[in-house]
Amino acid sequence: MTVTIGVEPLAREQLVAVARGFEPVSIGVDVIARLERQRAAIDALVSSGTPVYGLSTGFGSLATTFISPDERRDLQRSLIRSHAAGVGPEVETEVVRAMMMSRLTNLCSGVSGVRPSTAQAYCALLNAGITPIVHEFGSLGCSGDLAPLAHVALALMGEGDVRDRGGQRMLAADALANAGLAPVVLAEKEGLAMINGTDGMLGQLILAIDDGVALMRLMDVAAAMSIQALRGTDRVFLEEVHALRPHAGQLVSAANLAALLADSEIVSSHLDDPSQVQDAYSLRCAPQVHGAARDTFTHATRVADVELASSIDNPSVLADGSLVSNGNFHGAPIGYVLDFLAIALADVASMSERRTDRMLDVSRSYGLPPFLAHQAGVDSGLMIAQYAQAALVTEMKRLASPASVDSIPSSGMQEDHVSMGWHAARKLRKSLEAFADVLAIELLAAARALALREPLSASLATAAVSERVNAVSGGPGHDRWLSPEIAGVGELVRSGELLDIAARHVSLS
Repeated sequence: MTVTIGVEPLAREQLVAVARGFEPVSIGVDVIARLERQRAAIDALVSSGTPVYGLSTGFGSLATTFISPDERRDLQRSLIRSHAAGVGPEVETEVVRAMMMSRLTNLCSGVSGVRPSTAQAYCALLNAGITPIVHEFGSLGCSGDLAPLAHVALALMGEGDVRDRGGQRMLAADALANAGLAPVVLAEKEGLAMINGTDGMLGQLILAIDDGVALMRLMDVAAAMSIQALRGTDRVFLEEVHALRPHAGQLVSAANLAALLADSEIVSSHLDDPSQVQDAYSLRCAPQVHGAARDTFTHATRVADVELASSIDNPSVLADGSLVSNGNFHGAPIGYVLDFLAIALADVASMSERRTDRMLDVSRSYGLPPFLAHQAGVDSGLMIAQYAQAALVTEMKRLASPASVDSIPSSGMQEDHVSMGWHAARKLRKSLEAFADVLAIELLAAARALALREPLSASLATAAVSERVNAVSGGPGHDRWLSPEIAGVGELVRSGELLDIAARHVSLS
């Protein structure tokens, strides 16, 4: 389905479809008309001879340097070449495409003053599946994600390196020629318009929301499996209890857990057991912690939606044709929530690890064998899987240290406060990857533990999930090479298959 850029804000789902699904993009005719009107305002300013930032002056601390008319297109080309200064590992294709789609919507908003043909050329680059090579380091999250966006603009000019639709690395000039596209010669203001936005960090935020919301649902499934494995009670998830503290995310998580535990023989078999007066916090407080993380994602979603509906450029063309300098490119709103999400993920991952450790500890697992081993002593069971999980959680805690509290002045002190939002986005991606593996290890342990609880059966939804996990991991038995089993369950987590299995039996929010 073609994603059309119109006068209404782009939806998050549309950006994800373009970034991950390579959905084609088009620009609406009403948008083209708007671009023509706004470009006319830029052309008038160019003809006026008045020094205007981005048209007839240098950039950053060079803003007072006047540029003669015959050098102004050289100015735009030089801007892109000099700012395409990224270093380090190559950034993922989906991130680059998300950034490009976000920037294209800004170019089409009208405030950038680009020619319609330039916006259409940018759109064609996306549709051709050409992905410019963007590097890990170069953005400070202010004045736009300058270096990453400059590498994209460089490819539009037919310079630099790209990957084609098949993933092959090649020169941009060759990729454009293969796709039947011509390099763009940037006009006044257009180089600046290509790079002056928060699109890199916003694109990564939207991808993180897409991943994180699914993991939040699966986190409740994993917790429900562990609660049964540890002979926990479901009474702490009663709706009446959570109505006493009605945080939205808490209510959703408690309802999920109650539904996932319904009709469990394991739960009902020990409800009156005097040896278990109260469950540990990692079981009993799951809705409170999981719910707080859900609410954090809800807040991040609101920020992302505002950003998607925003027009970010500097200077911006206003409705009356005037060009006004501003600071809308500052990444603080996005950087803060990126850091906030990393903090929430680290905390829920820590709770997941605590549930896993409890299942492996013979003194706290209510009858499960040590480390869920087949023959404890000869076999070590999942002992070292918990080590790996703890190592992942430790890394997530390190990644939870906020990037947005840092600022290193740049551009001769003209840009004396920056957001570091790009850095916050990069570490959040790493945190989400680690969290998927943390959940995989809890699911691996819980599925094995539930098999060891037979003949008592788990609830229908969790039994079905456990069966699939054990089919991939091998379930209980003598020690085997464990890394491929963890990786196999990790793939089930990332693919969404386990959520689909649970959803056949229970409606999850």
